[in-house]
Amino acid sequence: MKLVRLLANLGYGSRKQVADMFREGLVTDAAGDVLYADDKVDHADVRFDGKPLDPPQGMLLMLHKPVGYTCSRKDVGRLVYELLPPRFGARNPVLSTVGRLDRDTSGLLLFTDDGQLLHRIISPKANVAKVYEATLASDLRGDEAAIFASGTLMLEGEKDPLEPATMDVLGPRRARLTLTEGRYHQVRRMFAAVGNHVAALERVALGGLSLDGLPTGEWRLLDARDIARLFGTTT
Repeated sequence: MKLVRLLANLGYGSRKQVADMFREGLVTDAAGDVLYADDKVDHADVRFDGKPLDPPQGMLLMLHKPVGYTCSRKDVGRLVYELLPPRFGARNPVLSTVGRLDRDTSGLLLFTDDGQLLHRIISPKANVAKVYEATLASDLRGDEAAIFASGTLMLEGEKDPLEPATMDVLGPRRARLTLTEGRYHQVRRMFAAVGNHVAALERVALGGLSLDGLPTGEWRLLDARDIARLFGTTT
């Protein structure tokens, strides 16, 4: 792939803008030598303004989503894409969220431009566990864990019972839930079904991947080791 097209697909600018960047000497190799649009150089050896290029197609990143942001490109209000570098929004193929967190839920949110990887993560066959920590409006009764683990709980408007879920008590009004499904507003609806209300909700892990101290509103790129942790394939 020609370097102009490569940088344009990575979101650094239109092809015309990228061509101008070459003329300005902003594109170099790892040694700092200026590159030209028709040069053939490995992706890893290209620098833009002195920095390595973003990963090629297949990029996966993690965001610690704050409350108040919507997983959309078009909704009114604050959008999760505003927390990423603007060039990420211009990538081709496009960068998409892997599933969604509602506006009032914070925590671990993944993005990728790899459609196959996205579907692999969200597929029920992958059995990627989703771990949430919930703060509740009322004290726990004591029977919630058994109900959630039973595999018989029906949510309002649903025709099939939920798969068994694990609940750990963290405090009188705090609980950690581990789910293998991803139904609409599932955690909130589960607690509503047992007469409680979720006051605050955070997703803290997906599979073996956790936030690992990533500050709220910050993001980081994930590598092959992270993906192995996500699917639980580390050795």
